[in-house]
Amino acid sequence: MLTHSDLVAFIPTTDVERARGLYVDDLGLQLVESTPYACVLNAGGVTVRVTPVAELHPQPFTVLGWHVDDIHASVAELATRGVEFLRYDGMKQDDLGVWTAPGGAQIAWFADPDRNVLSLTQL
Repeated sequence: MLTHSDLVAFIPTTDVERARGLYVDDLGLQLVESTPYACVLNAGGVTVRVTPVAELHPQPFTVLGWHVDDIHASVAELATRGVEFLRYDGMKQDDLGVWTAPGGAQIAWFADPDRNVLSLTQL
């Protein structure tokens, strides 16, 4: 039924302007509109609504991620913009924080200002 419907992703935030700084300025997502109800972004044709909430309990897993062609170049570029990549105990991550999964996919994680976990994946 929803196969041909556009996907909308939602990200909670306690501070829309602060989140907008990461998503627009650092990650380069296109700002569609900003209202008191949401900062609406375009991420490669997918609508992302960064929505204000009074209280937030970030989850320990990825809530939004991107496929990239060259994960090391992407991580290096984001790092120059101040994005800090996460490290996890027990996971063998390289110098940039990239982990290679048993199937060969490479993944790196970072957090937004509200500690929502985001990721980059190279298949």
